[in-house]
Amino acid sequence: LQRPLETGADVVVHSATKLLSGHSDVLLGAAVVRDDGLFNRIDRHRRLHGAIPSAMDVYLGLRGMRTLGVRLERAQASAAELARRLADHPAVNVVRYPGFGTICSIEVTGGAEGADTVVGAVRLWVNTTSLGGVESTLERRRRWPAESKTVDESLIRMSIGIEDVEDLWSDLDAALSR
Repeated sequence: LQRPLETGADVVVHSATKLLSGHSDVLLGAAVVRDDGLFNRIDRHRRLHGAIPSAMDVYLGLRGMRTLGVRLERAQASAAELARRLADHPAVNVVRYPGFGTICSIEVTGGAEGADTVVGAVRLWVNTTSLGGVESTLERRRRWPAESKTVDESLIRMSIGIEDVEDLWSDLDAALSR
């Protein structure tokens, strides 16, 4: 969805573990560069010091990238629809969705306790930190003492997957209504 090299970036680092592979079953990353000289330096360092993925990791990454287009299209459409509906929900104070992508966050009424209630009440959504899988996930972000106080305690980050948007909404609406 974004093309940082075209807008002046020298290096783009992808977490292929997330949306690129899309199945929450591989640890993999990629660095993409615009300059051949920089590529050669990175490639030499990688070859000398490791960071070579296994054949299975590469296979899993490739498998996911083959379906990236359809997964992204479905998840992004669902994220936009959920963000639209969440904006009108009485238990939601703030919706953060940039208008594209598969990540949406909300701040709910009731502070940390309200967010914990929502996260604990969903049945279809998976409560986890992971992002970009075929399954929809959510988590209350500020759960640990070391986390930044600038993050609202009621913030729930959601990564929308490819499930039916009506099923996702029904589950989320029921949890928010608790």
